[in-house]
Amino acid sequence: MKKSLLLIVLVGCLVTARTQPAITYMRQNGDTVALYDKFEVFLGLKAAYANPFDPDEIDISATFTAPSGKQWLIHGFYYYSFGSLWKLRFAADEPGVWKYSIHIKDKNGEATSETKSFLAMASAFHGALQVGQNKRYLQYRDGTPFYGVGLWYNDGYSGFDAGRVKEGELDNLKKLGVNFISSFITPLETPGSGLGRYDQNICGRLDQLLEWCEKRDMQLSLNLWFHAFLSETVWGVGNIRWDANPYQQVVSAKDFYGSSAAWTLQEKLYRYMIARWGYSRSLGIWFVIDEINGTDGWAHGDTAVASQWAARVQDYFKKNDPYNRPTTGTRSGGVKEYWNEGYQTFDLAAREIYERQGWAVNNTSTLDSATVHPLTNSYTNYAGEVARMWKRYDKPIIIGETGWDHVFYEPSMPGYLAQVHNALWVTLANGTAMAPFWWAYSEVLNDNILTHQLSSLRRFTDSIPFSRLTGLAPADIRVGRGHAYAMKSDQLVFGWVVNPVTDVAGEKVSIHLLAPGKYKIKIYHTWRGRFIQEETVDAVKGTVEFSIPRLIGVEHANYIGQDIAFVLEPLGADGR
Repeated sequence: MKKSLLLIVLVGCLVTARTQPAITYMRQNGDTVALYDKFEVFLGLKAAYANPFDPDEIDISATFTAPSGKQWLIHGFYYYSFGSLWKLRFAADEPGVWKYSIHIKDKNGEATSETKSFLAMASAFHGALQVGQNKRYLQYRDGTPFYGVGLWYNDGYSGFDAGRVKEGELDNLKKLGVNFISSFITPLETPGSGLGRYDQNICGRLDQLLEWCEKRDMQLSLNLWFHAFLSETVWGVGNIRWDANPYQQVVSAKDFYGSSAAWTLQEKLYRYMIARWGYSRSLGIWFVIDEINGTDGWAHGDTAVASQWAARVQDYFKKNDPYNRPTTGTRSGGVKEYWNEGYQTFDLAAREIYERQGWAVNNTSTLDSATVHPLTNSYTNYAGEVARMWKRYDKPIIIGETGWDHVFYEPSMPGYLAQVHNALWVTLANGTAMAPFWWAYSEVLNDNILTHQLSSLRRFTDSIPFSRLTGLAPADIRVGRGHAYAMKSDQLVFGWVVNPVTDVAGEKVSIHLLAPGKYKIKIYHTWRGRFIQEETVDAVKGTVEFSIPRLIGVEHANYIGQDIAFVLEPLGADGR
């Protein structure tokens, strides 16, 4: 009897021991890693779970301790690759020796690994994007200023190595000066994967796309919820994709934003996204929702609840993304589509502008009889909206979507090229933190969007340390004919002068309310992409005046054009 009882006890102990979770192996991708580069740990586990994506069933986390002593909480994630595999990814932001240990938990218990270490070495990388100290512009984690030049380039995410973004085209974009693309993602939860499980082909494609961007020093603005996947009835045709969203199993489209069941699933989804891709220095922006008014939850539900949902998502990422990259979200273009709550909520206030959606557009089919020149109307629309946003929101302002159609000119017409050009420069001169997110990379538009005008803008913006500027405000700038826009700071003034009816050569420009002293004015030919004149001017009674030159010489192309940009810098007492 005693022997039988002892045997039962021993067997019970063995069963209990076997059900405890365990880390069977740990392998890191190296003992040294470049600063801001991917440090990756491969894990083998024994644990009890039904859904490997559910942290309520199997929870993996690591505590990373920096050389300074700062601690980071980083979650692991399930990564399917020819069998079960678990990973953990991290990007170090301090040089020196880092230490970490990994903790796992399932329904039967917990286990913690031994402490391991790696060496983070200095590198040329700059880290993830952040909102700059001046609150108006962006910078990398190491403090290097960033001004975005790019466009929407939608991938489709149909599967690993099968999207629309091509590596060779990214090379071409980089040559043109593009440093970001924006792309919407197909929901990771698909009818095939089911709710709470994430399609590993789509996840693998995003891994690939981020790696491509990292190699080219590009940023990816990742749109998490494209409006079509939350639309059952709104706008029609390709704007309705709710039938491909498995959330329909737990909630109707119009009740998505207020559903507790949907939110519980989202929390786990966002945690997985941060765990798998948060490390990447090329994941630039969490673009939470694109055109929220194009969803049933907005159009047929409760707009206040939709805005509260946006704030809830924002709060989740602020609490759980250890890299604190910026967030944004949009309502569609048009004067009436103004989303004050969203602009207040997200880190970046993103306004969409499509001219015909609420703006007066030339409907005469001729320029001669038009009361408003279409190019003038276009850039003044951008200027007015950006100025309005700048005044109301103390944060970086972006144009989160714009472009064709809803405009006067057809793509590939010279007027369309001029419109794109003007949109780039007028938004910059009114204080946006990135160039307008043009919709979208395609054969129809590429002739006029993907040109060296992007290179010209990039050369100009590279000369200005945007996130380090202090005392920022719109400048008081005037010109005899046309329009002029500028931003001033304690360090410099930069701006743009335009007259699409004629040209700007010979025009006199005045900038007011400046400190007395000498200034250096540098005039930039926006189409050539280089500074063409530099001279010293005096501020007289707080006003600097300069004249735009007429180009004279023997060059074949010798036209100043309909616009110029400039930089005005104060000089020291010694004239330097």
